[in-house]
Order: sequence, then C-alpha cells, then structure tokens
Amino acid sequence: MFQKTTLLLLLLAIVSCKNSDSNKNEKIKATSWLLGNWENKSADGNLTENWKKVNDSTFEAQSYYIKEKDTLHFESIILQQKGEELTYTATVKGQNNDKPVAFKLTAATDKQVAFENLKHDYPQKISYIQITPDSLVAKISGIQQGKPSSEQFSMKKIK
Repeated sequence: MFQKTTLLLLLLAIVSCKNSDSNKNEKIKATSWLLGNWENKSADGNLTENWKKVNDSTFEAQSYYIKEKDTLHFESIILQQKGEELTYTATVKGQNNDKPVAFKLTAATDKQVAFENLKHDYPQKISYIQITPDSLVAKISGIQQGKPSSEQFSMKKIK
C-alpha cells in the first residue's frame, strides 16, 4: 500500500511539473502569428518586417522602410517574455541615441497585442492586429508635438 501511494504521489508531481512547463511563456506563444516576413508596398516606399523565433521566450524582428534605394527607417525589435511580463523593445537607428526603448504589454487577445510606454516621446503605443493568417495591421500612436497622432500599416505576409 505504501509503495502504491508513493508511486501515485510521484506521478502526480511529474504531471503537475509538466503542466506548468506547458503554460510557461504562454504570452509570447500567443503572438507566434507575428513570425514570418511582412510587407507594405505603397507609392511612398516599402515597409518590411521580418520576424523570427530565437527561442521559447524571445522573438526578434528587423523593420525597415525603403524609398527607391534609400533606407529611411531601420529598427531592431526584441519581443521577450520574462516571467509573466511580455516586453516589446525597439532600437531605432538615429533615434534615442540608438538606445533601446521598451514597451510593456497592456492588452492581448488571440489576434491582437498592444504595448505602451507613456514616457517615450513618440510613439507611446504600438499594436499589431492579425486580420487573417496572411495579413495584419501594425499601428503606432500617441501624442506628437502636443497633438494626438497615429499611423497604420496594413501588411501582407510574403513568406
């Protein structure tokens, strides 16, 4: 009887550990729809974001805006989950002394994520909305020069 009880307790311990591992990094897993190469082509230029998975808690992206042969905007993005917190960190070439700026997750559903940093000059909010598996909308918004401002980019998956 003692051996059966011990074996049962051991099995319960193993199963409960396995369940907690499956819930680990659930916030970043829920954003896996971001992974891939995305593009917005317009008369003003081409915006591209390339997202890849680094590991179970980190995604990285390169975002650049090219008009003709000129790169007008380049940024590196790290999306990382540490504990229960999901953070979007952007480093934009030529802005903020080329230092990273972190935005904390403020809202999430299975098809939308929003990050905020109210202390940043602009934008203060960054969000992504999945429209279909092959399309999303990226939006930046906040107060710019004392007035509400926002920009929206409809993107198609290219790979």
